[in-house]
Amino acid sequence: MAKIRKPSGWNKPKGDDNSRTARDLKKRVKTARGRTVSSARWLSRQLNDPYVGLAKKEGYRCRSAFKLIEIDDRFKFLKPGQAIVDLGAAPGGWSQVCARRADAAEGKGRIVGIDLHEVEAIAGVTLFKKDFFDEDAPQVLIEALGGVYADVVLSDMAAHATGHKQTDHLKIIDLAETALDFAMEILKPGGTFLCKVLRGGSEHDLLSKLKKNFKTVKHIKPQASRADSAELFVLAQGFRKKA
Repeated sequence: MAKIRKPSGWNKPKGDDNSRTARDLKKRVKTARGRTVSSARWLSRQLNDPYVGLAKKEGYRCRSAFKLIEIDDRFKFLKPGQAIVDLGAAPGGWSQVCARRADAAEGKGRIVGIDLHEVEAIAGVTLFKKDFFDEDAPQVLIEALGGVYADVVLSDMAAHATGHKQTDHLKIIDLAETALDFAMEILKPGGTFLCKVLRGGSEHDLLSKLKKNFKTVKHIKPQASRADSAELFVLAQGFRKKA
């Protein structure tokens, strides 16, 4: 039998021959061929992220789908037959989760997604390339839901990062407050609002408004959120819709 030669530069790991450390197993991405250090770091993180691989395996368009799955598994607010609105739907991972859990492809639920960017078609989901800031957006979405108000409004939106922590925090909180105002126009009594925010200490007005208009308000950090990320999700349930 031919003798197997070790690859050039291979060094036997210290310790047990049958063991490999996480460092040994971790994929590496070189910065050669014009790739910047930052892009190499991003690609390395993607290659070593278990949720990226899981998303591909289960047919979701992005790893963030598992954030919604994890939150819903815990609080169970997505149900068959619901009317659900996904604000900032691109690339469509959250809409995919909603369609599956509301049985939208079987005609039991209605899912509507809206985003400034084009979103590839999803079975059971009505998609709009439109700014939810537009004055007619609430009515457009309600009509797309078949004339009914929404059971759930979701927002995984994030403003473009500037690199300045406080500025980015203020931008996403402003976006969350706008999403909340929008949600309160189209939610039915008892409805649910889920929105991404960032840690930072300037959420007092947002939380005050949520607590005034919903029965329960919780902050959640799903395991699918990266450990080094400042993102949180605020879940508000039991909307007190005014006449």
